[in-house]
Amino acid sequence: MEYQLIYVAVGLFAGFVAGLLGVGGGLIIVPALVLVFRAQGMDPAVLVHVAIGTSLATIIVTSLSSTVAHHRHGSVRWPLFWRMTPGLMAGGLLGALIARAVPGAGLRIVFGVFELLVAAQMFFQWRTRAQRLLPGAVGLSLVSGAIGAVSSVVGIGGGTMTVPFLAWCNVHLRQSVATSAACGLPIAITGAMGFMAFGWLDGRVPTGATGYIYWPAFVVIAVSSLLMAPVGAWIAHRIPTDLLRNVFALLLAVLGVRMLWLG
Repeated sequence: MEYQLIYVAVGLFAGFVAGLLGVGGGLIIVPALVLVFRAQGMDPAVLVHVAIGTSLATIIVTSLSSTVAHHRHGSVRWPLFWRMTPGLMAGGLLGALIARAVPGAGLRIVFGVFELLVAAQMFFQWRTRAQRLLPGAVGLSLVSGAIGAVSSVVGIGGGTMTVPFLAWCNVHLRQSVATSAACGLPIAITGAMGFMAFGWLDGRVPTGATGYIYWPAFVVIAVSSLLMAPVGAWIAHRIPTDLLRNVFALLLAVLGVRMLWLG
């Protein structure tokens, strides 16, 4: 019961931040689950893999909900989404395969470094300027594949990469955010399926897991994050978010350092 309450808290906070700042919950969920799974006594060799796989599974639910909300406002560029989907799916599966081959300690370091980079991007507000048009089919597939692979390796929906890329390609920011939310779905689906399949025969995973997806954590986090995301979105439209964005960036930096120094 103690750990279930922690899962609820993680889901509520991740959902709130996602609604407030438009940042995917994976940046919170993965390091939180690593710490919780460690306290539960999960095998250190697989706990990072299970944290990432479980995070990807929750993103399926949250991305679907966010996409529906953006679609109602007519902000999702569906033709662009469908052009990116094959690359995103291939990258998501490739990322799961890469993660399977990397030891848990290596994955933890990769995530920690990535989280520090995202924290710096948010704190210093590095933004890309619209400088070009969208690339052709081959170029868009390669970029989508790279986004999908990196996102799957670290257990996120890819918004921290997709939004800047689309903005750089002269896609309106609102459409970039909305289309990015939709793009998280194919990444999460193929990434989660990959983590499930590649961990299927790993005898070190805990009871209650299928491959590298731990269902007790998935169910609680998915439901609680869905409940809290509308609250974050409601607040986002009523108060300035610059200060909150900087505070969240500092939190990401702390979590990133904690992942790197986890002994």
